[in-house]
Amino acid sequence: MAEPVLKVAGLIKRFGGLIATDNLSLDILPGEVHAVIGPNGAGKTTMISQLIGELRPDAGSIRFMGQDITTMPVHRRSHLGIARSFQITSIFLNFTALENVMLSVQAHDGHSFRFWRDARSDPRLREPALAALAQVGLQERADVVASALSHGEHRQLEIAMALATKPKLLLLDEPMAGMGPEDSARMVTMLKKIKGSISILLIEHDMDAVFALADRITVLVYGKGIATDTPDAIRRNAQVRQAYLGDETAGG
Repeated sequence: MAEPVLKVAGLIKRFGGLIATDNLSLDILPGEVHAVIGPNGAGKTTMISQLIGELRPDAGSIRFMGQDITTMPVHRRSHLGIARSFQITSIFLNFTALENVMLSVQAHDGHSFRFWRDARSDPRLREPALAALAQVGLQERADVVASALSHGEHRQLEIAMALATKPKLLLLDEPMAGMGPEDSARMVTMLKKIKGSISILLIEHDMDAVFALADRITVLVYGKGIATDTPDAIRRNAQVRQAYLGDETAGG
């Protein structure tokens, strides 16, 4: 088996008396879509905040591409090849889709976060930005101002902004949040196209999307990973059904 791109071992995070991450271990393999699901309060946001570097764990380790990154700051993890999309989009509404992605390339490459007219024609920014827009199916919308894009297109644009930095691991936090069935189906189709070319950690409530995309699924309950397996095995797991899949009120 290939070495994991990301390996989490014995991760613990406490907030006072609350254990938000309870001795969590998981790994993500090269090219794998690894979904993490769980009910409200399961600790998914706390987990992803530790992986990206916004929170420091109280115990345990996080290794990326064989390197210990447990205490590494956010910007250094980004330069190593970890990119993230957020539950709420973080795009510049007054800029075009292309300009948003160009800004992402510019910021990742460590250039000044000033965007003069000359920079907009710089092929070092335009070419990777156009390629990323094509990956998510927005190439025809490159020159549309972001405020005129639909909610689903905003989500696609944010993923393009992450892909433009050429990450080795993409952390997707609720990419289908707020979407209707048509936009969700479009997002699943787009993610299937990039599947295998990059490792993806997917946090998502849309179970149809999870089972359509994931190679493996980890189920998180009260900060503890109660099962990691293939989608079919997770469906059949009685403990998982009781804890999450059978709970109609489950959420994030």
